[in-house]
Amino acid sequence: MNSVLADKRAIAILLGPALLVYTLITMVPVVWSFVLTFFKGNPLQGFDFAGIQNFQRLFTDSYVHDAFWFTVKYALLTSIGQVVLGYGLALLYMFVLKKSSSIVRTLVFFPVVLPTVAISLLYQKLFQSAPNDGLVNELLVNVGLSGVDWLGAGDTAFIVIIIMDVWRSMGFYGVLIFSGLLDIPEDIIESARMDGARFWSLFRHIILPMSLPILFASAIFSINGTVKVFDSVFALTGGGPGNSTTPLTLYMYRTAFQYSDYGYGSTIALLLTIMCLLITLLLFRSSRRDNTL
Repeated sequence: MNSVLADKRAIAILLGPALLVYTLITMVPVVWSFVLTFFKGNPLQGFDFAGIQNFQRLFTDSYVHDAFWFTVKYALLTSIGQVVLGYGLALLYMFVLKKSSSIVRTLVFFPVVLPTVAISLLYQKLFQSAPNDGLVNELLVNVGLSGVDWLGAGDTAFIVIIIMDVWRSMGFYGVLIFSGLLDIPEDIIESARMDGARFWSLFRHIILPMSLPILFASAIFSINGTVKVFDSVFALTGGGPGNSTTPLTLYMYRTAFQYSDYGYGSTIALLLTIMCLLITLLLFRSSRRDNTL
């Protein structure tokens, strides 16, 4: 095996096809998308060189500003909800339910495998206000409150989107973080318990510090996924009412494929890419700093 790994020719033969496929499928579209940021037009009408006009438009476009801040707020709140609730579920699985947690893990994980459209339709019915009230408004009316047009206003529609995506994904992060908690040596926990450590001290001084790597990995995974949100928003609200729940991905889709402006759509995609890179680098730097303390 060592002789094969030391042979550069063998390495090239083994890795060459995979690298070629990766380059054709991944890198070529990325480079082509970057090139398109300097052009206007579409494949049917042709492309015209635009220089940096797309970038100038990006900084002055009010729709981009609104979509950017919606994306930031959505990514921050949803990621916090997914990771915090997932961490709570993982602690529940490990220290309360223990070996009997498999059924609960399966039930909580089940929404992860459901189609996004099906979940969106479910939440449309739950938060429906017309022509008939959904379950949520019925509960509000039964306790003496008035119903809310949840999907008819931007603020309330934003709340529904957050609730839906946190509920759908927290089971995944619960299982992911639970797998990381299993790596904590049992003898350390038992020794702390024998020394009289209660759960809060055990959590603060042993469990939390030793679970930071999986928490940072979950945060990176979550925030990169939420920054690129598309399907859940598109299926639930379509970006409405108006453009109040339109993320950058949906605005990019409309610009490129509905308005046939591939150059400006690619510029928005470049902004998304830079956002993901900066967020990942920031989280990696934070995790490295914490590990060196």
